[in-house]
Amino acid sequence: MKTYDPKRPHVSPLRVRNREFAWGSRTYVMGIVNATPDSFSGDGRPDRAAATAHAVALHRLSADIIDVGAESTRPGHQPIDAATESARLIPVIRDVRAALGDAAVISADTFKAEVFRAAFEAGADMLNSIWGMPDDLLDVAAACGVPVVITHNKAVAIYELDVVDEVVAFLEAAAQRALRAGLPAERILLDPGIGFGKLPEHNLTLLHSLPRIASLGFPTLLGTSRKSTIGKLIGDKPPAERVFGTAATVALAVAAGVDVVRVHDVAEIRDVVDVADAVVRGWRPPGWT
Repeated sequence: MKTYDPKRPHVSPLRVRNREFAWGSRTYVMGIVNATPDSFSGDGRPDRAAATAHAVALHRLSADIIDVGAESTRPGHQPIDAATESARLIPVIRDVRAALGDAAVISADTFKAEVFRAAFEAGADMLNSIWGMPDDLLDVAAACGVPVVITHNKAVAIYELDVVDEVVAFLEAAAQRALRAGLPAERILLDPGIGFGKLPEHNLTLLHSLPRIASLGFPTLLGTSRKSTIGKLIGDKPPAERVFGTAATVALAVAAGVDVVRVHDVAEIRDVVDVADAVVRGWRPPGWT
């Protein structure tokens, strides 16, 4: 794998509430809050108070972004309608905003336009969509002026051509559509969608090719946390025991120039990111001498 190239296309910093995300200077940590009873990783918190408390805990563990989702996307999951998703998601976002104020950057993990509009009104700052960026969703995001995460996904994991070529072409086309809709480049985050519509070998091929995705000229996000491909590589360990495998992918992501990593285990991955950023990007902690 080629490592991070500091000469990649420059993207302006992103400012959200009281935070600045200086793309290319650090790798930021997005913490996962699953307000759903059927999360693949076993960390679902359908109870509103429990989900809110977990979000607050992740923020205190130094998560840069809190990503709240209310619909499971695990293999074999049962889709839910917008009303059910909103009933789970909106109260948690509202409560997290009330608990943390402007100190927190909150992402809503949804691919339904009506759900995101309600989430934005409740206090969400950004949109994380696992199904690309359909026109109706893009229209709402552009109207709200929020950053978006655009993820590659497929209903069936069949690739007639090279998987990297297809993912890169999809992400590049989606990013250009977002630009035309009025979103500036610093608000368009591209995610190759590890585990979404891909077999394990597809996932490994994409992980090997992360620098190509990072070189597209937009911020990038990677979500490998506790996923099944990692489990298969380390003796079929259950999701809760995949933190070290996840850490390996995060270190490689930093080396490739990925800007955000979406993870369950914020404290552990923060250490991984800090050490990797110190080596790759020259970052140093405050007070370093």
